[in-house]
Formats: sequence, C-alpha cells, structure tokens
Amino acid sequence: MSANLGGYISATFNPLTSGVTATVEYLVVAGGGSGGAGNGGGGGGGAGGLLSATGYAVTVGSAITITIGAGGAGTGSSPYRNAGVNSSIAGVTTITATGGGYGSYSGAGSGGSGGGGNYASTAGGTGTAGQGNDGGVGAGAPAYGGGGGGGAGSVGGAGTTALGGNGGAGICSTITGARVFYACGGGGGVNSSSYPFGIGGNIIAGNGGGIGVGGNATANTGSGGGGGGNGDASGGSGGSGIVIIRYPANCAPPTSTTGNPQINYADGYQIYTWTSNGTVTF
Repeated sequence: MSANLGGYISATFNPLTSGVTATVEYLVVAGGGSGGAGNGGGGGGGAGGLLSATGYAVTVGSAITITIGAGGAGTGSSPYRNAGVNSSIAGVTTITATGGGYGSYSGAGSGGSGGGGNYASTAGGTGTAGQGNDGGVGAGAPAYGGGGGGGAGSVGGAGTTALGGNGGAGICSTITGARVFYACGGGGGVNSSSYPFGIGGNIIAGNGGGIGVGGNATANTGSGGGGGGNGDASGGSGGSGIVIIRYPANCAPPTSTTGNPQINYADGYQIYTWTSNGTVTF
C-alpha cells in the first residue's frame, strides 16, 4: 500500500472494503456573483453560499444528484451584473447552497453572501444565515469606492471616498486532505486609477477595477467577481461552484457515478469532487 505523504493518491483506493457507508461528509459551494459594472465604482460580487457537514444519509441503490451552480457573468451592458447560481446535493434530503449576490450598479444583490454597494445605492446585499455574510457599503466622491462582496468567512469591506472595499474572507476546508479556500468576496471598484481598488478575498476572488474591468474569480471556488471601474466598465465574473463528498476508505466504493468526478484518497478517506452536474449511487 502506498504511503500518503500529505498530497493526493489518485485512485479508487479501498484498502479494506467492508460494506456500504451509511453517511458521507459534504462540502457544497454555490456560484459566486459578478461584480457590478462601474457606475462610479461597482460593488464586488458576493460569494456563493457554503455548506459543510458530516452525517448526510446514504440510501443504498438510490442516486444522489449533484448540481453545480455557475458563477454570475460580468457584463458592461444591461443588466450590468448577474447573481451566482445555486449548488445542491439531493438524496434522502436536499442540501442547497444559495448563489452569491451581485455587486451594485444600481443596487446590490442578496444571496449566499451579499454583493457590495456603490455610491448610488450604498447598502450592500444581505447574506444567507449559515452560508455567508453581507456585502460592504459603497461611498461617494472622489473615489466613489464600491463595497466589497461578502464572503463565507466575513462581511465585505466598506468602500470609502478614498478607496474600494476589500472582499470578505472565505473559509478554508480540508475535506480534500489539503487546505483550500472557497467562497471569498470580490473587491469593490473605484472611479479612477488614482485610487486603490478593493482586493478580492484570499486571492481567489476578483479584484476591483479602476477605470478598467473588474477581475474574474477563480473557477470552482464560488468566489465573487471584482467591481468594475468608472464608465460602465464590466464587473468581473463570479467563480462557479463545487461539490465534494468523502467517506471512510474502508467502505465499498459507489456502484456508479456520473459527471466525471475527480477521485482521490487522503487521510483515510475516499474523496469525490464534482465541478459539473452528476450523480453518485452507493
């Protein structure tokens, strides 16, 4: 048997198969919202909702359906921002993570985490309890700083008259055997490159724009896009979601999967990761 040296061993690795697992552990992350296009400085996109727990019941012979939410697309034309899409697992019960709220162009969206506000509609969007946090407020002249989008780990930073707000922190999960951040908020934009734009949370979320477009979030992290700069510059796109399950590796593998999940072994667990829709049956 190969040693686990802290990384992944790619395999359907079951050293002591001993019957079907009764429950699995899961991480479900929805798609992040886009940043708002620059109306002054656009608000940063809110992270997709994040849900993680042990004890999700498995019914032998019945498929669990995996749905992966898309990130909200950044755009510099109407509607100038887009929310993220829900992710879920559906078996005996359904677990749904709510898509991230969009950053403000003319009002911030609520969602798993809320999008950041801008000068024209300063309030940030509201996050969903247990999944994420609120977006930061926006501010006026001279920088017209957009608020940062909320993240699963903290609220979005406030924009000010001198800079854009930073995106809220995500949450670090070790479900894959490595430390990985998910669901970070996007940074707020500003109306000129003379002022500092907001920084996306934990690097994987989009930064805000100055005169230019907001930065895109990393795919399959559920993070928010950065707010756009002045002149209707596009906000950045939110990152798509992800679903991960794991169970003790001495239990039998699934009888079938669809959606081409990545299969890994780490720390005594068999781990299945979906970045597109699929199913798993034990």
